[in-house]
Amino acid sequence: MLAVLAVAGQASAANADTAIDGPVDLGTAAQFSVLGSSTVTNTGLSVLDEDLGVSPGTSITGFPPGITGGTIHPTDAVAALAQDDLTTAYGVAASLTPMATGLGDLTGQSLTPGVYSGGELSVTGALTLEGTAESVWVFQAASTLTIASGAIITVTGEASVCNVFWQVGSSATIEPGAQFVGTVMADVSITAQTAATITGRLLARTGAVTLDTNRLIAPTGCDTEPGTVTTSPEITSEAPPAGRAGEAYTHTITASGTPSPTYTVSSGALPTGVVLDEETGVLSGQPTEEGTYEFEITASNGTAPDTTVAYSVTIDAALPDSSTPPVAPVVGLAAPAGPSLPATGPDLGFSPLLAATLLGLGAVLLFVPILRRKPGGAHRL
Repeated sequence: MLAVLAVAGQASAANADTAIDGPVDLGTAAQFSVLGSSTVTNTGLSVLDEDLGVSPGTSITGFPPGITGGTIHPTDAVAALAQDDLTTAYGVAASLTPMATGLGDLTGQSLTPGVYSGGELSVTGALTLEGTAESVWVFQAASTLTIASGAIITVTGEASVCNVFWQVGSSATIEPGAQFVGTVMADVSITAQTAATITGRLLARTGAVTLDTNRLIAPTGCDTEPGTVTTSPEITSEAPPAGRAGEAYTHTITASGTPSPTYTVSSGALPTGVVLDEETGVLSGQPTEEGTYEFEITASNGTAPDTTVAYSVTIDAALPDSSTPPVAPVVGLAAPAGPSLPATGPDLGFSPLLAATLLGLGAVLLFVPILRRKPGGAHRL
């Protein structure tokens, strides 16, 4: 399996990593020893074990004297399809996340399986690739690849040359007498100089392939199934909003990545009454308690690194119950102090004017009999 350097459980804002668990799928381009886009030109007795083709260009020259053990495909449907498959494979190789970057001359190194990148890659001496039958190496050259005359690339153990890929951003040059292994996928052109030996393939996307008395040997043991490309997750959704106790709450956490990631609460606690659907990333429920809740959600899909984002969600207090109308205050006379007798009749009300009227009437009733009384004790009404 192709190893890609990554840090599991990396905190938020991690960039997604792309990995592959097997060889890059060349599709129908795998049947070609040489595939050019504009032209294929040969000088001298070059020998190719497999097919030779060009598309969309039309020129293949130097065969003969060059020899191919396969079929020549000059601008036919087979070459056109192979170019399409090459473009796809080139894109996959370029998209992989490197485990080592900023490389230049690889001479003197013994490299384990993985993805290695640099600007101008070169091999000027011995390079050893150590691995097993499932090991894969992808070398990414942002600009050029130069394999010098003294270069010797050795694959050890049970590792297969089938699983060595060179993705080149512009053009590749294999100098005279070099012993090169792997599949070159150049965005522009490839030049193999006099007597260079290539165990692998030379595939150019937009330019020419130039040969000069070269030997192109078909790699053997290429029966490993192509790898599956996976991309680690990256959370892309906005932060969950605030909520209110007693009211329905929903928010969806989303993340990119292939395959689709799953979600877990990796620390802290969700608002009381809210749950996380680990398959869909949906937060839902009805919060029951106000407060500020801090928690982290991790998205993972088996491709490192996982991505973790910290959130803080505030749940406000529940609103008053609006189903019971408020009681209006009673405006009137204050109740008298002390105990009161129970009411025995209708409440007629009492005012100062009524009190004065009653007092006046009482006085009249009291003094009238006195005024009408006769001398000697007699009186009349």
